[in-house]
Amino acid sequence: MKDIILGVKDLSVNYKNKNVLAGVDLEIEKGKIYSIIGPNGCGKTTLIRAMSKSLKPKKGKVLLNGDDIFEMKSKEIAKKMAILNQNNTTMSDVTVKKLVQYGRYAHRDWWKGLNKEDDDITEWAMEKTFVANLKNRRIDTLSGGERQRAWLAMSIAQKPEILLLDEPTTYLDICHQLEILELVSKLNKEEGITIVMVLHDINHAVRYSDEVIVIYDKNIYTKGDSWSILKSQVIEEVFNVQTETIIDKESNKPIFYAKRVI
Repeated sequence: MKDIILGVKDLSVNYKNKNVLAGVDLEIEKGKIYSIIGPNGCGKTTLIRAMSKSLKPKKGKVLLNGDDIFEMKSKEIAKKMAILNQNNTTMSDVTVKKLVQYGRYAHRDWWKGLNKEDDDITEWAMEKTFVANLKNRRIDTLSGGERQRAWLAMSIAQKPEILLLDEPTTYLDICHQLEILELVSKLNKEEGITIVMVLHDINHAVRYSDEVIVIYDKNIYTKGDSWSILKSQVIEEVFNVQTETIIDKESNKPIFYAKRVI
């Protein structure tokens, strides 16, 4: 029996008077890594924002452990779900440690300060994301990869069951892209955090995910494991390119490359 942590039911979303998603149904199983891919403007970020209550749908529901998130208080959602957006420009003048401490907000009463548990979890989150040595540095003095790890530390300091990542590797070079994805994979394996992330790089999606969700024409075009996605004609149909697939000997997962525009 499936253990569904996040469910989307008949979700339709308008953005700036334009219908972006229509009638989306999706089930996210606990403990897995999912990557969302699709052409530019297909609604990937819109779906992530709706799933996190950042964007109210025109109709439909988003269920977190069976509860409608639009009927839940934000602090209750934050205890179970964290989201890392692609552009994090706020709080750039605080230290890494201070930023990570903000992740404990949902677990505190507004009139109380940080307690020992909060301090311990803050240290744990920084250690997990390899930013403990940077804790006294201001965010605006860090490299792109260091900043992304600091924000990731803040997200996991919430101790969430599920983590939503909107293009976590945007603006990073290939080394730091892999660094972030390896870290996300490690958090899933060691901490059991369910991951749903939007990615542009299809090979990264198939390598680091249990399942890939393909969005096209305002809905989910298909969903499945790496092999089923790349063995089918899905990539050619959705991205309009002719492809060829080989096997990566290290991961035993498929790698695709685009040969030409169809």
